[in-house]
Amino acid sequence: MKKNLLIAQSGGPSPVINSSLRGVVEAAKCFPDKIGRIYGGWHGIEGILKEELLDLSVQPDDEIALLRNTPAAGAIGTCRYKVKSHQQEDFDRIVEVLKAHDIGYFLYNGGNDSMDTANKVAKLAQERGLDVIGIGVPKTIDNDVGDSEFKLIDHTPGFGSVARYWSHIVQNTEEENRGSCPADPVIVLQAMGRKIGFIPAAARLADPKREMPLLIFLYEAGLTMEEMADKINGTVKERGRAIVVVSEGCDVGDLGFTKDKFGHAQFGASQTTVQQAMVNYLNKHGIKASGNARGQTFGTDQRSTAIYASTVDLDEAYRVGQKAVELAVNGEGGYMSTILRDPGMIYQVRYDKAPLELVANSERFFPKNWITDSKSDVTDEFVAYCRPLIGEDWASVPMINGRQRFTRFEPVFAEKKLAGYVPEDYR
Repeated sequence: MKKNLLIAQSGGPSPVINSSLRGVVEAAKCFPDKIGRIYGGWHGIEGILKEELLDLSVQPDDEIALLRNTPAAGAIGTCRYKVKSHQQEDFDRIVEVLKAHDIGYFLYNGGNDSMDTANKVAKLAQERGLDVIGIGVPKTIDNDVGDSEFKLIDHTPGFGSVARYWSHIVQNTEEENRGSCPADPVIVLQAMGRKIGFIPAAARLADPKREMPLLIFLYEAGLTMEEMADKINGTVKERGRAIVVVSEGCDVGDLGFTKDKFGHAQFGASQTTVQQAMVNYLNKHGIKASGNARGQTFGTDQRSTAIYASTVDLDEAYRVGQKAVELAVNGEGGYMSTILRDPGMIYQVRYDKAPLELVANSERFFPKNWITDSKSDVTDEFVAYCRPLIGEDWASVPMINGRQRFTRFEPVFAEKKLAGYVPEDYR
């Protein structure tokens, strides 16, 4: 018997999140005997709670294809809403919506918190007698979903593109710093990544031969502001200048940050950024050269810039979307589709699955053995791990009249069958 499929997204977007969405939609259309309508939860679980289900089945094929190079999450939206364990009314409402729209396949694209939601919703639906298969689709630029041994998943879609972004940003910064160093010998760049250092670590891909005066400070290294400043001054004294990449999670004192719905620190929304605090400290205490330190904080452009997307990342994001549908139609509920790397010199991956219970609320930290003894750089082993993920060439982004052409879906929604509902967190 045919059942409808519902795909939703949660958490921060990525440059390739829509490539996974495309993989889901196009794969679902390959099973007309098992899958009926294809719906997208408008702004994630919030849209499901409000019964706002965008009908993806009626969208033009051209718009679906354009998802490959449409960044961020504007196509069907995402959210920061977390359905907590005690919010029974929210869970009841989700099950009502699934039942009302004959949903047999529930796919949730997101990070560790999203995998937890996918697992809870699928289990609850089954407990209520609904034949619903829950599948997770991995997404996070932080690369923090999975285990520290990289056995559950090698890397998450989104990370490769942000790694590529940083490899290029640091190359550009090297040109700037090399030219303007008499006046501005130190430049501090702040990278995203709450307390997981994969994103700032990717800066090393800009300089694998270690020719730049580049310092990389990860949260996991545990250095204080004073220790980081000493290392910066040591580099300035030796090389005359320094390029510093610092994680937004590094401990430089109280920044007055806020928290999102998941309880995660929003460093980008803090009163003072890590970069600003570091630049202020360096200029106050002096640097070992004439001139001043300058800085720049990179925000959501890291995850919403199509042109920096890795072609490898785009392809892999598409495949995990396909794999999720394959798991669903085969009746393999309770899993997240995964990417596993084959051993050997030649980069090759295969697509597999991991139990949602193992990845739900998991958090993989940057391996300590990939941090150098100086605590201001990463090892060649990390470079070897990360290098294949950024690809070899530029993504081909369609242009019309000088503007990027992104997906624009028609606002065709499933007819509402239930009474209106206000999510518990908003009452």
